[in-house]
Amino acid sequence: MQIHSHSEFEYLPNHHREQGLQRLLKRLVSKMQRDELVRQTMNQLRESLQIDRVVLYYFYEQWLGQVTFESLNSEEFSILGSTGADDCFNDKYAALYLTGRVSAIANIELEPIETCHRDFLRSIQVRANLVVPIIIPRGLWGLLAAHHCQAPRSWSKADIELMQRGAQTLATDSNILES
Repeated sequence: MQIHSHSEFEYLPNHHREQGLQRLLKRLVSKMQRDELVRQTMNQLRESLQIDRVVLYYFYEQWLGQVTFESLNSEEFSILGSTGADDCFNDKYAALYLTGRVSAIANIELEPIETCHRDFLRSIQVRANLVVPIIIPRGLWGLLAAHHCQAPRSWSKADIELMQRGAQTLATDSNILES
């Protein structure tokens, strides 16, 4: 049996505690950097597209997710925390988004979409919808969605490319890849 002096005994727990605090600090800084990138990207997209709302729908389980970030032109359009129409998003749609699908709906009332999807979009005041996937090496991380709530809107090729660049910015960020 080895007997440690009092100072040696105290050093080991403090060393482990310090390592734990360093890991915690690193995770917090990484999360703050990730969150700031998401906010900046979404604000730039909303302002460039001149629309009512841009949201990040993050998948926390396979095809289950929620709106974790939003950029709004008015608080009345907030849907932060919304879990969406989970019964509408299934393997079929996930497979399409995994291959890079872009959904550009100019008018939800005229587009041939599933009734549950149309009802959901109505419930969150969407009149026009543009959705691009955020794909990371391990799969579909989330969806970046632009919502125009006050009127229908045609999405241009430039609008779609801008959203795709925003999604690509997020998909290649080291803080997102590690999250």
